[in-house]
Amino acid sequence: MMDIIRSRISRQELIARYLTHFETASKAVIDVKRGILALDAELHSDLEAALLKDGSVQDDLWGINLYPHKERKDFIEYTSLINIRPHQGNKSMVVSDPAVRDRISSVIDTLIDYGA
Repeated sequence: MMDIIRSRISRQELIARYLTHFETASKAVIDVKRGILALDAELHSDLEAALLKDGSVQDDLWGINLYPHKERKDFIEYTSLINIRPHQGNKSMVVSDPAVRDRISSVIDTLIDYGA
């Protein structure tokens, strides 16, 4: 059930609604400029396509995995094939720029209430 998340949801809602493809994780793509995310598809590229159709710009999109059953410190995994972009200085699947990781984390903190 792929959705674009624009307003805050709880961790319990994430568990109940967005673990349809994988039991313990939900793939997500973050638009770090617009502060929104797309959740729950088999591939990050499907989420990326949905955000591009919604008006996002490629360079602002980063793929992550969310693990809502894990401790808060292990909730976000900054890994996806869509993150390989040498033209932006990211040469691996892992988001390497600490500033981009911080922005991703900030968007997640704004849109997902982990404590609920």
